[in-house]
Amino acid sequence: MSSAEAVIIGAGPAGLAAAQQLLAVGVRPMIFEKADAVGAVWRRHYDRLHLHTPRSLSALPGMPIPAAYGRYPSRAQFVDYLERYAEAFDLRPAFGATVRAVRRAGDGWRVEAGAEAVETSNVVVATGWADFPHAPTWPGLESFGGPIVHSSAYHNAEPYVGKRVLVIGFGNSGAEIALDLCEQGAAPTLAVRSPVRILPRDLFGVPILRFSVAQRFLPARLADAINAPIIRLAVGPIEPLGLRTPAKGPIQTVKDDGRVPLFDIGTLAQIRAGRIAVRGAVARFAPQSATFADGRAEPFDAVILATGFRPDLRALLPDAARALDGQGRPLVSDRPTAEPGLFFVGAIPSAIGQLNQIGVGARRIAAAAAARLARERRG
Repeated sequence: MSSAEAVIIGAGPAGLAAAQQLLAVGVRPMIFEKADAVGAVWRRHYDRLHLHTPRSLSALPGMPIPAAYGRYPSRAQFVDYLERYAEAFDLRPAFGATVRAVRRAGDGWRVEAGAEAVETSNVVVATGWADFPHAPTWPGLESFGGPIVHSSAYHNAEPYVGKRVLVIGFGNSGAEIALDLCEQGAAPTLAVRSPVRILPRDLFGVPILRFSVAQRFLPARLADAINAPIIRLAVGPIEPLGLRTPAKGPIQTVKDDGRVPLFDIGTLAQIRAGRIAVRGAVARFAPQSATFADGRAEPFDAVILATGFRPDLRALLPDAARALDGQGRPLVSDRPTAEPGLFFVGAIPSAIGQLNQIGVGARRIAAAAAARLARERRG
């Protein structure tokens, strides 16, 4: 059995940022990544994806994203950035190393990965949530007959050109996939069950995330109250489109519910133009059709489930009950947990942007891990 000062699980943005910050405070981490390259989740995302947060607020610690990538880098550009980041800081993950479990070992942890077991004082879980797609079911779904895929398996609109596609869910992925389908010659319909908080990606030519960052020290309700009139003016009324606005403002929603607002990049305009249809919740399916909660039945050729992700880390962390809720989700992220030596990075949505928050969290966790090691060395 080998040992390490710290072990990081995952070599996406969170894992790489944590590794860089640990190195900066003199802690050499071991990084396990089950895929064969850094940024594996970003490599799987749909082709047209760009960051919803600006380049200047999305860089990982110690290395800016090249200005040549534009304000909102593409998926491919961000993958290239992650590769360059790992090379610049000599981060060398062990690829093809799936971590089976992390167990308590005295005052530290034993990480079981493949045929290897590593003992360490600090474990950083940076797996994200993309490996836990949530795929609900409905009465009659098995009889639908057409293709049904989760948004995590969607790449582009080519298989759907000329087809009627039901996109279930109106978060950022659902909105952008519906827009992609519309622009490429498919006929998308959005099934929207819940109220949705919509923000323009840019406001007065400025990325809207900058307002949230500037207001981060204000109480959430106060910041939302200040922003509400401007956002209403920028977005326009959505009730005539068959959509509902939640009672909470966007910052309060992120803080209380962990739900990120929808950053609109053109989907609303296509809905208003009648090129993307909006319906309510799905009640049931039948062969090549869906019936909605209002009783309306419509034909469809394919279904895309933009229904999000539900991470469950209980199998990975069988000895860390105090750090997880009843569904296996981290109770806190980007700071020390109730389990000494166990940390999560980027596990909970943030009002200042997920990549921005990853940098903040990586710095905090590196400091806490270094302090823990120092205490151990003092005896």
